[in-house]
Amino acid sequence: MEGLRFGRIPITAVSPVVEGGLFPVKAVPGADLEIAATVFREGHDILGVNAVLLDGQGMENQRTRLRPLGKGSDRWAGLLTPPSMGRWSFAIEAWADLFATWQHNAEVKIAADVDVEVMLAEGAALLAKAADDDGRLAADAKTFRAAAGQLVDATLAVPDRLGAGTHAAVLAAVERLPISDLVTRSAAYPIHVERDAAGRGSWYEFFPRSEGAVRDPMTGDWTSGTFRSAAARLAAVARMGFDVIYLPPVHPIGKVNRKGPNNSLVAGPSDPGSPWAIGSDEGGHDAIHPDLGGFEDFAAFVGQAQAVGLEVALDLALQCAPDHPWATAQPDWFVTRVDGSIAYAENPPKKYQDIYPLNFDNDPDGLSREILRIVQLWIAQGVKIFRVDNPHTKPVWFWEWLIGTVNTAHPEVVFLAEAFTRPAMMRALGRAGFQQSYSYFTWRNSKEEVEEYLQEISHETPAFFRPNFFVNTPDILTEYLQYGGPAAFKIRAVLASMGSPLWGMYAGFELFEHIARPGAEEYIDNEKFEYKPRDFAAAEAAGRSLAPYITRLNQIRRDHPALMDLANLTVQGTSDAATVAFSKHKTIHRPDGSTVKDTIIVVVNLDPHSAREGAVYLDLAALQLDPLDLDSGTFDSGVAQGTFTVDELITGESWHWGSENYFRLDAYREPAHILHVRRQR
Repeated sequence: MEGLRFGRIPITAVSPVVEGGLFPVKAVPGADLEIAATVFREGHDILGVNAVLLDGQGMENQRTRLRPLGKGSDRWAGLLTPPSMGRWSFAIEAWADLFATWQHNAEVKIAADVDVEVMLAEGAALLAKAADDDGRLAADAKTFRAAAGQLVDATLAVPDRLGAGTHAAVLAAVERLPISDLVTRSAAYPIHVERDAAGRGSWYEFFPRSEGAVRDPMTGDWTSGTFRSAAARLAAVARMGFDVIYLPPVHPIGKVNRKGPNNSLVAGPSDPGSPWAIGSDEGGHDAIHPDLGGFEDFAAFVGQAQAVGLEVALDLALQCAPDHPWATAQPDWFVTRVDGSIAYAENPPKKYQDIYPLNFDNDPDGLSREILRIVQLWIAQGVKIFRVDNPHTKPVWFWEWLIGTVNTAHPEVVFLAEAFTRPAMMRALGRAGFQQSYSYFTWRNSKEEVEEYLQEISHETPAFFRPNFFVNTPDILTEYLQYGGPAAFKIRAVLASMGSPLWGMYAGFELFEHIARPGAEEYIDNEKFEYKPRDFAAAEAAGRSLAPYITRLNQIRRDHPALMDLANLTVQGTSDAATVAFSKHKTIHRPDGSTVKDTIIVVVNLDPHSAREGAVYLDLAALQLDPLDLDSGTFDSGVAQGTFTVDELITGESWHWGSENYFRLDAYREPAHILHVRRQR
């Protein structure tokens, strides 16, 4: 019958699906996708449910058996793991499980001495027919035929006959290829698998002009750092374990309305201005600030970064200084006031007199094509990652077009949305194509806030929103860091690096820079408006640097694949009001067919001023422990009759943990535990 919405077996509420499949689910190679659906049917017959991964040509690549979420639940779930970049899809396949239904009925009836011979005969017929299935392994077909013969062998005792039909070998064969009927498949839902850098990585931001900048002690005038001098810092950044070096805009800076120190309205003759006030008589978005060097110098910087294992991310700030060439050549690309002047940017109470925002409504095609040209120019210079400034101030349709156009030709290019704005807009930007985004993590500090946000980003939005947990930015210095002391920096670094596969920091974080401009949540003597050379090596030599700790965190991330997925996080319970705990688990499937499990438990004291103690209550199912992983006894109904070993990855200590575990975390010594569950095999 045509036009019906339900198949023979109803399949509803499939996830992850973004707006009914209008947008693809985001994934990276090797990351587990939790697939779920509500599946049911009339009557009492038992169902089986699979998730099927399909490649770009619609051919089956992978299939996994979904399991019911709780006894009697109509909700089924399991994992699929797309192996490589590209356009994939998945579907839910449900069927009447003929063998499981027969087994259940036979065991119940035979135990009650009802229809004994009928049930045994039905089982024999079922197995005999299944043995002739063309897809069945020859050995499994032989097992079925042997079991069918024993089921109807009257010389055997009834329990032995039933035991033959439900033998472990039969069950294993049925697991490999179910005996099914009424097979029903859902629609196929799209998955876009992008490269690792789209969903995994650690970012470090610095200003090239500050690296190597020199101030004349006599005149006070500055000589800017260059790409060549900034390249000297790259090896140290790489040694800390970062993957991406992110640069603010490198273009000429406007001279009209240039801002001075601390965002003052008057700039001195040697004040460099904000890199985000792009464009002057020296060029616009397709030019390089002459103080930094030329395109040859930029290419050398990119090459040096690649040589030490870093990838360069460049800021894409679609805004202009008043003296940007576009302001004269294309005034219709801006908002004009009634007096004919171009309106500068505002975010009340903030005013940006040095910046003109773009207007996409007057000449959308012309402006869009020009921006595409600029992006393509920088791609040609070796840039494959763009951090986009304030994308929420541009139309969403534009990003869908730009990112889609760029990724069609360059699927390796990644866009990060710097969008601290309303949830609806942030999520829409993710759907439109942004591979990752800044997030609310920066302002989530209390236990309730952290737990709620970790739950949200890992279980409510990972299909389309990948958060990059930046601990600070040139614009953002939270009160928590201003007043929390060194412990606060450790705490935020642990939460960011362990909580999300994407995290980042802006230079100076490792030096505990924490002095804010009075009345503002941003740094005093802000680097956006002046040079800020730092002596990182001296601070580290004097023991006043967090760099060794950051290095250890990034190494832990590299050593443990569980930390590199987003949707595998489980918030765990604690008895203390200022302590959070969470775990991450991943099963890695090796090419030889074997598996290895990786499980991390993180416990963090959020109070940077004191020691906290209490109990961690673990959901043991989330840790996926096997009996061989236990030091002694078994786990029964969530009550620990035995324990397992955890290794502390910061201090090197080891303990025996179970379902309830004591902790004490002193903010002044070590505010966090990062624990690896030791496996016995």
